[in-house]
Amino acid sequence: MRRRNLLLIIGVVLIALGYIATLNIGNKNNSQSLGTTGPNKPIGNDSDNNIPDPIQAQIKAMSLEEKVGQLVMVGIDGYENDANSSQLIKRYQVSGFVLLKQNVKNANQMLALINSLKETNSVNKIPLFFAIDEEGGRVSRIPDELMKIPASRRIGDLHNSGLSYQLGSIIGEELRSFGLNMNFAPVLDVNSNPKNPVIGDRALGDEPSVVRDLGVQTMKGLQSQNIISVVKHFPGHGDTSVDSHLGLPSVNHDIARLKSLEFVPFAAAIDNNVDAIMMAHILLPMIDPDNPASFSPKIISEILRRDLNFAGVVITDDITMGAIINNYNIGEVAVKSIKAGSDIVLVCHDYLKEEAVIKAMQKAAESGGISMDRIEQSVYRVLSLKLKYALSDGIVSSVDLQPINNKIKALYRDFPSLKG
Repeated sequence: MRRRNLLLIIGVVLIALGYIATLNIGNKNNSQSLGTTGPNKPIGNDSDNNIPDPIQAQIKAMSLEEKVGQLVMVGIDGYENDANSSQLIKRYQVSGFVLLKQNVKNANQMLALINSLKETNSVNKIPLFFAIDEEGGRVSRIPDELMKIPASRRIGDLHNSGLSYQLGSIIGEELRSFGLNMNFAPVLDVNSNPKNPVIGDRALGDEPSVVRDLGVQTMKGLQSQNIISVVKHFPGHGDTSVDSHLGLPSVNHDIARLKSLEFVPFAAAIDNNVDAIMMAHILLPMIDPDNPASFSPKIISEILRRDLNFAGVVITDDITMGAIINNYNIGEVAVKSIKAGSDIVLVCHDYLKEEAVIKAMQKAAESGGISMDRIEQSVYRVLSLKLKYALSDGIVSSVDLQPINNKIKALYRDFPSLKG
């Protein structure tokens, strides 16, 4: 009897030990499945579980032309999808389009243009970015059927974070209703120079804290509508005295000054998960005397990526602006910008210039002027962003603007000072 009881006890103990061992193995496996996250996680297969990265697999299947195309966004001429825009899609497989005021006649025409571009892109596997500059105030590209949003400065004067988020959300709803998915806004420049010819009331204010607080909320409002917010213009365009649409501004600030003022809103946006940042065409001689910020390795790769820890998509401002075309070769600038750490080169005007940029980048990629690793880093960021926002080229059949206008009317009713 005693022998039987002893065997029973031993059996129970062995079963219990086996169960505990099973739990430990399960916990170990669960821990491994989480992997590691953050900037040090390698791109590619999961080293613990050998899980393939679908984006990496997609990149490996892409041709060189497809990869280069994902690093270029373009503009178009006029109100319709023409032979040039079709060529940019079918032959060059560009990453996306930006719509300017010259492309918008009314709501129905704008919707038809976007749908037509989407239909043309059906021959490609990767959906398009559709971007616009919708800041409110004097920088507004949306059709006249929509009520206008006030200039950022009026919003900054109220210093109301809730209002800023609401305005971002309304703008996002406007863009989403047409099938757009990206906004080159908000402006995070601190308007520290009252004689600035290009920023002015486009900025939320002349205090870094105001621009920081309200700019981040506007960004979050856009994101709440599944619109990619591209904040601008890093490293800060607020203390310039030259309009970069016409010439190249030069600002003599050192890194200490930039960290204390110009960088403040951008650092906050990065801390709040901004997806994309636009680079300004400005020269900072005390930081990089040879290259404007938009193709400066020092400013993009060292300051923005390394020091401010930005891992998202970097987009240049339009390289057909006077700051570039009056001083540099546009193809060389595109190549230098990608090598410096940019992910997307923006070319808003002139099909011949757009084609020249793409061909210059293809040639550099073929010759090793831009390494394939550098190209694929940017392609990875671009495709990751498109996947994050679940971009598609789905057609929008119609748009109802009245509910949006009602929301804008309510804002003016609740905040009468916005009317000016």
